Amino acid sequence: MSTIDSGHYGDGVARRTKRLWTDDEKRSICFQTTAPGVSVAQVARRYAVNANLIFK
Repeated sequence: MSTIDSGHYGDGVARRTKRLWTDDEKRSICFQTTAPGVSVAQVARRYAVNANLIFK
């Protein structure tokens, strides 16, 4: 995973960074949700993303 830092623009507001996931990383994250007893929410928390983004 890599990030793009939008930096600080002097307006007192910190900007978020955008995470860029490779196709293999995305596939791995989705595959982890198929393990018995593992929820989508657990996997999402592991990667610090919202659960509704897992299958996008």
